Amino acid sequence: MAGYSTTEMKEVLERLNDWERDIDPLAPLTSLQKESIEELMSIVAFRLLPSEVNSERISPLEPEYELQKERNNSEVMCLNSALVNFQVEETVETSQQFLSLVDNIEERILKDDDEAMKLYIDQLCTSNMECSSLLDEITTSLEELESLQKLYIFVSDKTNTLHEACEQLLTDQATLVNCAEVIKEKLSYFNELETLSQKLNSPTLSVVSESFVPMLARLDDCIAYLKANPQYKESETYLARFKRLLAQALGMIQSYVMANLQQTTQQILARKDTLSPNDNAFTLLYGKFRARGPRIRALMEQIEERVEKNSEYQQLLEDCHQCYFTQRELLLGPGVSTAITNLAEKHQRDHCALMRSGCAFLVHLSEDEHQLYQHFFSRPSQELNTFLERLCQRLYDVLRTIIIHVNHLETLTELCTILKVEMLEEFVQNDPKQLEAFANVAQQMLEDVQERLAYRTHIYIRTDILNYHPAPGDLAYPEKLEMMQNIAESLAQKPLSRSSSRSSLGSTTSAPACVSRESKNREESIAVMSVSASEQVMETTMSQSASELNPSVPVKGRTVLYSPADLHGMWYPTVRRTLVCLSKLYRCLEKTIFQGLSQEVLSMCIQSLVSASQSIAKNKTSLDAHLFLIKHLLILREQISPFQIDFVIKETVLDFSRIKSAAFGLLHKKSKLFSLNSNNALLEFLLEGTPQVMENLVDSKKAVDNQLKIICEEFIANTVEMLIGQLLIFLNKAKVILEVGEKEATRQVVLKNQPWASPEKVSELVNEAYKHLKNKLPNLANSMSLYLANRDTEHILFRPIRNRVQSAFEQLLQLVRTNYSEDEQLIIGCPSTDQISLLLSSAIIR
Repeated sequence: MAGYSTTEMKEVLERLNDWERDIDPLAPLTSLQKESIEELMSIVAFRLLPSEVNSERISPLEPEYELQKERNNSEVMCLNSALVNFQVEETVETSQQFLSLVDNIEERILKDDDEAMKLYIDQLCTSNMECSSLLDEITTSLEELESLQKLYIFVSDKTNTLHEACEQLLTDQATLVNCAEVIKEKLSYFNELETLSQKLNSPTLSVVSESFVPMLARLDDCIAYLKANPQYKESETYLARFKRLLAQALGMIQSYVMANLQQTTQQILARKDTLSPNDNAFTLLYGKFRARGPRIRALMEQIEERVEKNSEYQQLLEDCHQCYFTQRELLLGPGVSTAITNLAEKHQRDHCALMRSGCAFLVHLSEDEHQLYQHFFSRPSQELNTFLERLCQRLYDVLRTIIIHVNHLETLTELCTILKVEMLEEFVQNDPKQLEAFANVAQQMLEDVQERLAYRTHIYIRTDILNYHPAPGDLAYPEKLEMMQNIAESLAQKPLSRSSSRSSLGSTTSAPACVSRESKNREESIAVMSVSASEQVMETTMSQSASELNPSVPVKGRTVLYSPADLHGMWYPTVRRTLVCLSKLYRCLEKTIFQGLSQEVLSMCIQSLVSASQSIAKNKTSLDAHLFLIKHLLILREQISPFQIDFVIKETVLDFSRIKSAAFGLLHKKSKLFSLNSNNALLEFLLEGTPQVMENLVDSKKAVDNQLKIICEEFIANTVEMLIGQLLIFLNKAKVILEVGEKEATRQVVLKNQPWASPEKVSELVNEAYKHLKNKLPNLANSMSLYLANRDTEHILFRPIRNRVQSAFEQLLQLVRTNYSEDEQLIIGCPSTDQISLLLSSAIIR
């Protein structure tokens, strides 16, 4: 490697390394060659150089020599096998021969390598010359290509510049075209002024022509555009001109519509005066208007669609509405007034018929007017309801003067029923939109009738219920009950047909009217009229009349006995009037108003019953008075139960009791009237003397129950006193004596020594009390059966009476046993508890 520089040496080493690189080697070896090289390398690793070999110095006896010898032999064998690959025919026996052979081989190899390299160098030189020539040609070509590329770039730049200029010109052209179109479009709104002005001023233009509506739409577009773009020059001037054109167009529409409506009205009025009775007024009043409707409706639809865009359209629509309703009122007003006046004259004595026919007339009129309105306009208007209310108000004006003079509750309730049920609930609910105006007037009339009804009810309650003066027949108890019972028993003995039973029932029901001698037609009508809430109960009672007349008629699986007092015709007149009044008011008045009136009428009815019972007690007995009051209170409580309302009302009152206390305090503190501290008497009076607002809940049903409870307790106490009054007096006296005797420890001696407590006197008292009880019990049972005719009620009332009577006899028996000897007890002969219980039980078993 001598003669090479360091750089060249590195290049040579790098090239040699490239021969055996792992990736893309320059001189790749086969697998066989690689194996051969590995074998040679393994052998060479243990080969001794010739200079290091000295066979004379190696002793054959040494182990190392033997080892080395074996190693050399193996190497020789390996070399022989390797020499075979190099086609060496000589045989190597010693190391010296091997080394000589290797030297020869190396020389041969080097010689062969040099020849090949020389040939390769020659080829490289030739190739180098050819490459240099080719490189020169390539350089020349590249220079020419570079010159050509410069020319291409120059031409390309020029072409691109031209294209860009063309594109910019096209863009500018498109922008200018768009600007021209936008300017043209914007100018079109301004240019339309002249065109539209000429069309509107044309003498042949008509609002019903086909070109009028598009012209109106174009006017709206121009006005809207100018309003949206006030920044344009002269936009305000053009906007004002367009608005004048729009006002001119709308004036043409208004003139056309008003002229048609007024012309139609004049034609109808001219013909209306000559209208014969055989002609149809409906055709005259509605036919001609409907004929003019389609053309006007087409214009009104255009106006109604533009109402929200411009206030001028709204004003035009209102003017058209006003003209339309003015013309309609001019036609219908006198006719409606005349019709209502004729109805009032026709039904002068029948207010209900007047109300019904007048309301029916207005209902049909409202429906016809709504239908006619829809022939001219498509959108609803509040002015239509105002117009119809003015027409309906004519009936209200006539009926109000009549309503405020009606005194009969029947008429007022019937008027309420007509307005509330027939008109508002039936007609108005079926068509609430068309009858809205009529509903408002009907509701106003209903409120007036209800106000009048409430006022007349207050008067009726005081005059006919509270201040009712009963006739002798009204207080003929128990005579008329016994009379009715005898009639029922006589009718029950012979079978009756259904028709005869009904006729008997009618006569029975009307009998109390004769007995009570009520001559007023109004009271007679109240007695027989049907009721609403209590009507079902009354009708049930009426349907059970056959059972009432025949005591053996089975009802719901058992035999029930009815009292003649259960017939509503036998009720005390104030009870009957109260229930009928409540039934009528229940359908007609509001809930809150009815609650207040019901509380008042029930209170007045109870007072009238108490007054009647007091009169009966004076003329007959307290037993009849109590049973009369108990029976009617039971009827009253039963009949008000079907009313599905709460009879509780709230009363607000002022409590002035604090004013009295504060006034006394002020008098006692005169010295502190003008005191400047917190003890100022005048200030305390103002603060403490303020009336206090108190709210009280009044329950009518509880009032009836409380009154019933009070009268039942009085009945029980009076009945016990009637049955065993003397016995109770004796027990009270004995109790006093015994209490005194207990203090003096002379208990038995004191009671016997009393003249009224001797055994003979006590025996006489016991016999009389037992006989009196035995005689009175049947009468008591008959009276209770006659008035109440209800075993459950009778048992409930008789139970405390029986308990008190038994308790009294038990006290007597205990008193006799503890204060008298056996012989004296035999003289007295006091009945046992079982005897008294048997006597009381047998009295109520029927």
